[in-house]
Amino acid sequence: MNIAFFLLPKEEVVYVTPRTTMRQALERMEHHRYNALPIVDADGRYVGTITEGDLLFMLKRTPGLSFDNAHTVRIEDIPQVKRHQPVRIDATMDDLISLAIEQNFVPVVDERGVFIGIVRRKEILEYCAQTTKALSKGAGGADVRRPKP
Repeated sequence: MNIAFFLLPKEEVVYVTPRTTMRQALERMEHHRYNALPIVDADGRYVGTITEGDLLFMLKRTPGLSFDNAHTVRIEDIPQVKRHQPVRIDATMDDLISLAIEQNFVPVVDERGVFIGIVRRKEILEYCAQTTKALSKGAGGADVRRPKP
């Protein structure tokens, strides 16, 4: 299976740049109900993912910082607690699934590291569920669930 099948293209992805302010990132997360956003630089390269946790820790660790003055802090100045790994567009499904176990979405880049979109965990799980269902029907309706101990 080609991972491009699951790709949500960059044009449809909500993302931030390193120059985006903390307040703008918070507002985008709230508006779209996301807990993480990809960071894409001026050259279009994926450079990381900013999470609600990163923003919360920044608020906690910075005396005097609040939502009211969060516009003074740029995303590039906020430490990222965890590095979200991207996959190349030619990656295998195994590579994609391995990352999706730990990440709500997997950034997808081309051979130059240019961000071309994301694959959401939801789409991977839906595909796996449909495949399992089809396999179950193909096995004569046999129960393919894990046996009870």
